[in-house]
Amino acid sequence: MIKLYGVPRSRAIRCLWMLEELGVPYENVKTMFNTDSRSAEYLKINPNGRIPALVDGDVTLWESLAINLYLARKYDKGLWPKTVGDEGHAFKWSIWAMTEAEEPVLTALVHRVFAPEAERDAAKAADAAERAKVPFAVLNGQLAGRNFLLGKDFTVADLNVAVVIGWATLSGIDLTPFPNVTAWLSRCSERPGYVKAMSLM
Repeated sequence: MIKLYGVPRSRAIRCLWMLEELGVPYENVKTMFNTDSRSAEYLKINPNGRIPALVDGDVTLWESLAINLYLARKYDKGLWPKTVGDEGHAFKWSIWAMTEAEEPVLTALVHRVFAPEAERDAAKAADAAERAKVPFAVLNGQLAGRNFLLGKDFTVADLNVAVVIGWATLSGIDLTPFPNVTAWLSRCSERPGYVKAMSLM
């Protein structure tokens, strides 16, 4: 059986959503960051000491979005793109989510929600929210006239990007100027796999 190491209140939620979308049997091995993830046993699975990590038979992977790309391809239930060109776009948007969108969203989230009050920096949060407008505008343009990133069907590209953009509302970033993003995020969050994964939080 597939084993996913991590806890839902972490980047592991991305992989839990994917596993629920695919409907494949799995075990969530509860692994806390900065404690369990530093154990000698876990470091044999992920020498970086971070979560999540996946063990699927003789395949061991880390990096949440890479795990999702692997799962979507191996256990394809319509989430893997149908053409090589669209595969390239799925890789592109997954990497984009990490390199362009995640940092400003997470910075705002940390300084508005996660950090202790005394450690929050309102200026850093405001700056991050402002910087997030650039990638959000790019995403809004991509979604003009289409339901999902690659067209009419939900794919791994949407899942990988939505788990990052979804933190924007929690971090107090206003999505009103990006109506295509707002509508798309709503479609993604209505999926049963997402709802089930969120219930694990």
